[in-house]
Amino acid sequence: MRDERGIEKVRGVSFDVRGGEIVALAGVDGNGQTELIDAVTGLRRPERGRVTVEGKEVTTASARRHFEIGVGHIPEDRQRRGLVLDFSIAENIALHEFRKPPDSRLGWLFPRRLIERARRLIKEFDVRGGGPKTPGGALSGGNQQKVILAREIDRDPRVLVAAQPTRGLDVGAIEFVHRRLVQERDEGRAVLLVSLELEEVLSLADKILVMYEGELVGEFPPTATEEELGVAMTGGGRREAVA
Repeated sequence: MRDERGIEKVRGVSFDVRGGEIVALAGVDGNGQTELIDAVTGLRRPERGRVTVEGKEVTTASARRHFEIGVGHIPEDRQRRGLVLDFSIAENIALHEFRKPPDSRLGWLFPRRLIERARRLIKEFDVRGGGPKTPGGALSGGNQQKVILAREIDRDPRVLVAAQPTRGLDVGAIEFVHRRLVQERDEGRAVLLVSLELEEVLSLADKILVMYEGELVGEFPPTATEEELGVAMTGGGRREAVA
């Protein structure tokens, strides 16, 4: 994987995420995590290797195709990639579904259904500060993230990719996000979490992978210490398998 400047950012990476587990990808920012997640979610095509979801190869598939086969994505930049800030909450929740029943048919949208769905999810995900017609840009960061969570989780994905899902959030919103990720894991979803926060990684993950300079340099159990992870994150040691 290369970035926009043509610099190689990811190489020799291989891992899997099974249903009913949270796999956390830890590392100092800028060590290839963004490019790797782009490949996993169809936003960027890898030069080599394969990406599969439940045995189906999606290496060169579009982001829409990833969505169709059950990959949910909570992007690290919620305002640039997660929401259309000028769209209402109802419209943002329906972003993936505009072309499909029951939200539309033959190109015609059904606003009432969009509003009903938004009301249900606003209540379920405790979105505060507005109603279905409130613009996404008028919400706090925590409530914007809840809208994204609602959209991605409501469609029952098989794989949920959460990239820096609590960055910039207050304590209450962080706790809500954590509970929902654990709930998805407990209901059988495969969850891939990318986080810079070691406390978050250790509290949520069933397996921890550490990335450094574009490579996976360690695999750790959730009983690992912050010191062990910190050493690996700075290239100070390699650990090939969970003890």
